[in-house]
Amino acid sequence: MDITINKQMVQKNEKEKDFTPVFKINNLNLWYGQDHALKDIKFDIPEKQVTAIIGPSGCGKSTFIKTLNRMVEMVPIVRMSGEIVYREKNIFDPKYGVEELRTQVGMVFQKPNPFPKSIYENVAYGPRIHGIKNKKVLDEVVEKSLRGAAIWDEVKDRLHENAYGLSGGQQQRLCIARCLAIEPDVILMDEPTSALDPISTLKVEELVQELKKDYSIVIVTHNMQQAARISDRTAFFLNGEVVEYTDTSTLFSNPSDKRTEDYITGRFG
Repeated sequence: MDITINKQMVQKNEKEKDFTPVFKINNLNLWYGQDHALKDIKFDIPEKQVTAIIGPSGCGKSTFIKTLNRMVEMVPIVRMSGEIVYREKNIFDPKYGVEELRTQVGMVFQKPNPFPKSIYENVAYGPRIHGIKNKKVLDEVVEKSLRGAAIWDEVKDRLHENAYGLSGGQQQRLCIARCLAIEPDVILMDEPTSALDPISTLKVEELVQELKKDYSIVIVTHNMQQAARISDRTAFFLNGEVVEYTDTSTLFSNPSDKRTEDYITGRFG
């Protein structure tokens, strides 16, 4: 019996190591003024997988995801300690430019936020900023990005119409296309379906499954069923701490911490 248990532990440990990290987070702490919002966060995020961040409201999920591209620093009273290593570079190193990081680590927000421009100009905006002026090249980037976001067929005849004329679900996929247009390595998604209807939510979930073939994805979600459906690994946050982080099937079927079990069975949150 002991041999079996030890063998299972070894298998589990091997499974834990079986990925290449795109991010390594080491002893990350964050304060909003005197409020200690993130406490000693330490885990690795794999490349070309979907990592879900779950937990009750106010537990630090959105704060955490915004540290990964340093958007959290836009809040003046924030201070941090520890390190976040992206592709072997410490993102807090003064030599590492924020613009370079945000080109590599794109973000999709909770509510669709298209620019008040045409569908085409929404997608072409980022490549233009990065110096692409050739119309043929821009046309190719726009089409490729809209195809990548699974919305090309719906908008190909409307490219020069205002993006505000799209439905909420289409706007969110347009925002994903806008993110893809600058060819990121990682896509951060902060509750990307919370403002969408069930059909649009399903389309975005299907899209996430396609995108992970080429991108590493970190998704904050308040919807545990969504995390179970689309993620490979899940981190459970509570009161600014990571209570548990493992492969999604294990976390939902056999959590190792009672607080995780209480949360996923609906006893709190």
